[in-house]
Amino acid sequence: MKSLTIQEINTIINGAVLGETVHTITGLEQIKKANSNQATFIGNRKYAAMWADSKASLAIVNDTIDLEPGNNRVIIKVKNADLAMAKLLEVFAPPAPYFETDIHPTASIDASAAIGEGSRVGAGCYVGKDVVIGKGVILYPNVTIFDETTIGDHTTVWSGTVIRERSVIGSHCIFHINVSIGADGFGYRPSDDGRGLIKIPHIGNVVIGNQVEIGANSCVDRGKFSSTILGDGCKIDNLVQIAHNCILGRSCIMAGSSGLAGSVTLGDGVMIGGSASIKDHTTIHSGATVGAGSGVMNDVAAGKTVLGYPATDSREMLKQWVALRKLTR
Repeated sequence: MKSLTIQEINTIINGAVLGETVHTITGLEQIKKANSNQATFIGNRKYAAMWADSKASLAIVNDTIDLEPGNNRVIIKVKNADLAMAKLLEVFAPPAPYFETDIHPTASIDASAAIGEGSRVGAGCYVGKDVVIGKGVILYPNVTIFDETTIGDHTTVWSGTVIRERSVIGSHCIFHINVSIGADGFGYRPSDDGRGLIKIPHIGNVVIGNQVEIGANSCVDRGKFSSTILGDGCKIDNLVQIAHNCILGRSCIMAGSSGLAGSVTLGDGVMIGGSASIKDHTTIHSGATVGAGSGVMNDVAAGKTVLGYPATDSREMLKQWVALRKLTR
C-alpha cells in the first residue's frame, strides 16, 4: 500500500498548504466516505459545507473557496482541484493487469503482421494479415485486429474490442472494453419493386488520431467511400455512436449515449452532452456545445450553446421552458 506525507503530496500538486496532521495518506475517496488516512477534494462550493463532517485528513481545494482546515487536518489550495486530484489518482492507481508473457501462446497472429518492440498481445487475440502494430502497444485478451490495420505506439486496446480491416489508429490511444471500430455504416435503400431493402456497401475505413480515448461499447463506423475521422485528443464516452463519414476535429468530447448520424462534421473542441442526437450532414462548428438530450437538426455556429428538441440557442430555449411552466400555473 502506498503511503505519502502531506509534503510529498504537495510536491506533486504544488499548492498552498494550510494546517497540520499526523496522518499519512494511503488513498483517495469521496468527501462523505473518506477516512483519516485518505484525501478528498473540493472543486465546487456546494461541497464545502461537507468538510466539517468529513473524516478525511486532507482536502485538495480550489483556491477560490474559503475553507479552514480544522484540528489535525490539512487543506491544500490549488488553482484547479480536479486537475490536482487527477495527478494524485495516477500516483495511487493500482497496477495494470499482469502479462506473464509478451505474446500469449493462444494468440493467433498472421505471419505477415508486424508487432513493434515492447508490445504485448493477450490470450485469444487475433491479429490479421499485414497488420502493423507499433511499439509498446497493449492488446488485452480477446481483441481482434483485422487485415491491413495500423496501430501507433503505446496504444491500449481492452478486451472484446474489434478493429476492422484497413483502420488507421494513432499513438497513445485507449479503447475500452467492446469498442467497435470500422464496422459497416447503416445504409439501406428501398428496392426497385418496393418489397425490400437494398444494403449500401461501405468500402471506406476509419482514421483515428493520437491520444484518442473511446469508452466501452461505443461504435465508430467506417466511411461509405473514404474515411470516418476522429481528430487528435478526442474523448468519447461509453455507448456512443459515430456513423459513417463523420469527421471530428481536435479534442471533441461526446458524453454517454450520444450519437452522430452519417456525415456529421464537428469542429475543434466541440462538446456533445449525454443522449444528444445529431442529424446527418450537419456541421457543428468549433467550440460549440450541445446540451444533454438535445436533438440537433441544423448547423450550429462556432462557440454557440444549443439545447432542447429540436435544439436551439440555449437562452431562447430556457425562455421557452419558463413560458411553458407559467402556462401550467
